[in-house]
Amino acid sequence: MTTPFGPPIDLTDLEGFERAALRPRRAAFCGRVSTKDNQDPASSIPRQVALASERLEPGEEFVAYFWDVESGMLPPELRSLGSQEMYDALAVPVPRAGGLQDLVDRAEHLGVTHILAERSDRVARAMLTTLTVEHELGRIGVEVVYANEPVGGTESGRLRARRSSQVDAEIYRTALMEMSMGGQIQHAISGWNHGYAPYPYIRVVDESAPVRARGRFGADRPRHKLAPHSDPRRFDAARELCRLRREEHLKSADIIAILASEPDRYPIEGRWTHGLVEGLIANPKLAGYQVYNRKAARTGRPGFPRLNPVSEWVWSPGIVHEPVVSLEEWKQAQQVTAGLRAVTEEGGALIRIRTAARRLGFTVTAVSSNDTHTLYRIGGRQVALPTPIPDTVVQQVISDLESAE
Repeated sequence: MTTPFGPPIDLTDLEGFERAALRPRRAAFCGRVSTKDNQDPASSIPRQVALASERLEPGEEFVAYFWDVESGMLPPELRSLGSQEMYDALAVPVPRAGGLQDLVDRAEHLGVTHILAERSDRVARAMLTTLTVEHELGRIGVEVVYANEPVGGTESGRLRARRSSQVDAEIYRTALMEMSMGGQIQHAISGWNHGYAPYPYIRVVDESAPVRARGRFGADRPRHKLAPHSDPRRFDAARELCRLRREEHLKSADIIAILASEPDRYPIEGRWTHGLVEGLIANPKLAGYQVYNRKAARTGRPGFPRLNPVSEWVWSPGIVHEPVVSLEEWKQAQQVTAGLRAVTEEGGALIRIRTAARRLGFTVTAVSSNDTHTLYRIGGRQVALPTPIPDTVVQQVISDLESAE
């Protein structure tokens, strides 16, 4: 920081008048384009570079360029996942050393001292993400500079401008999510399909759907509805696997064995799997309805979306494609699945206790039970355990057995 209250005579020749920089200034560029469809990266990225370059020192150049063609709503660990072939095909006239996550990981190794971006939402639209990135970079002595922030003035004024900009980006992000969610809900209510077609169906263009004239981002994408697959055996296979769960209470392994034993009757590309069988049984689209918001892809672990409560699902008002089973039959199958899962979880807990007891030379025998608890004899003692047995109780019982040995 420079001060207007300098010495009354020239002291610039004294050692220590200015603190020597511990490391030379090295600036890197950070940019982002929302998607390759909604913005043209070949024009947007160079424009961002030009604006960020205004904060370079005279004669200074960027030592590296980090930019993404990704949604600003993604966290850093889910950014920069596009292939190099995709980025090469965009023909952006700016070299690319990586994306946001690469920048955070490599800034210290490259000796970067400053990160320059057009504005904060080029890092991310979520305020928490930008704050996290700024904190991680600041921890290693890297300053983040946004070109749209004022130059000079007080640090508090600069910080107020930055946080206001980040709040605006967060509000804009939330508004976008609200509008997007509203559009997706209307999409489902109208009977149009989200995602891939389940096993017994195919996706067909809804010719009766309104078509918007070609706009800024090109022609409107066609709306799709579900229609029965051209092979009627698929409907029969889906109906049978639902029946096996609903009426015979079979687990997926048993259902797979039955379906696989008659490949001509129950055709499948590849082979029947646990995920396919359980996914079909749980899919309410087999009841003829369009259903949206069953999963939250952005809030689960990568590759494992979080399942939303049934109360948050969005259903079409009526049946919009040919059903495999009735809605009542689908509901009964879910109830059976829940019961099988509870038995599996309870049995798994008891197996762990039996295994630990056997290792110590004890046997586990059920003495009596009611709706909530079961009394077991373990060795020379009796233990009442709840039904189902929570994991904490399992650990406590095993610990007690081992300490008594």
